[in-house]
Amino acid sequence: MNNKITELFNIEYPIVQAGMIWNSGWRLASAASNSGILGLIGAGSMYPDVLREHIQKCKKATNKPFGVNVPMLYPNIEDIMDIIVEEGVKIVFTSAGNPKIWTSWLQERGITVVHVVSSVKFALKAQEAGVDAIVAEGFEAGGHNGRDETTTLTLIPMVKEQIQIPLIAAGGISTGKAMLATMILGADGVQVGSRFVASIESSAHDAFKKVVVDAKEGDTQLTLKELAPVRLVKNKFYEDIQELYKSSPSIEQLKTLLGRARAKRGMFEGDLDEGELEIGQIAGLIHDIKPVSQIITDILEEFEVAKEKISSL
Repeated sequence: MNNKITELFNIEYPIVQAGMIWNSGWRLASAASNSGILGLIGAGSMYPDVLREHIQKCKKATNKPFGVNVPMLYPNIEDIMDIIVEEGVKIVFTSAGNPKIWTSWLQERGITVVHVVSSVKFALKAQEAGVDAIVAEGFEAGGHNGRDETTTLTLIPMVKEQIQIPLIAAGGISTGKAMLATMILGADGVQVGSRFVASIESSAHDAFKKVVVDAKEGDTQLTLKELAPVRLVKNKFYEDIQELYKSSPSIEQLKTLLGRARAKRGMFEGDLDEGELEIGQIAGLIHDIKPVSQIITDILEEFEVAKEKISSL
């Protein structure tokens, strides 16, 4: 399956495993890359020395291309970028920040740069900054998200209409049918997150994986837009946020409630009441925990069946 994305990353299939905090360690990334897609280590939940360890272990576990996802709003960004260069990583996905800051610096060191956006406006800014490709993510996605709440179905064709560089669709994609649909709308490939949370190789806590598998329609909600919009499972912490909203809280009150390390507590340590449980709306279609290789096989097989069905129409 050769196209712009497989050629850009030197992979077999135009699928990217999202670099999600507390879920995407070296085991998940290497398993994804070994299965023919692009695996990403999620640097957002790692101190610099921990990131270096994960990169080194990933290099030992796969001889296929893999990358690192870097949310630019996190601290130690200079140290993280230096480690990426020192360890010879050749692909970086940036998000949550201005792509102009790091794109040229990384490219001058032989690194392919992809930026994640949630709107046409930011897609154009990323293209202007010179990135090699764009991930356009609809608000169905888990974790931090766009304030405009533009859905993937709407976002992909609008971004495609405005840019000339390769486009990767994200948000609500966990099946072959969804992959085909977004590619028909103009995407050159897809980024899959939530489906890989419920994988054997994911570094998420088993209790959180079970929450994902048990999730139904309506069990997640976008909230905390005043800080950084994030899609969460409706647990006790989420309900505490909603209760606070009844009093028209200040930014500082919201920050105080959020505190520190909520995401780690929930997704990595398994505190299902007080932790921040980030997952996409597509969790309602995820019913089991499988090896990464099987998840990818399922997606590709369904993609081919759906493509044949479309052809028959």
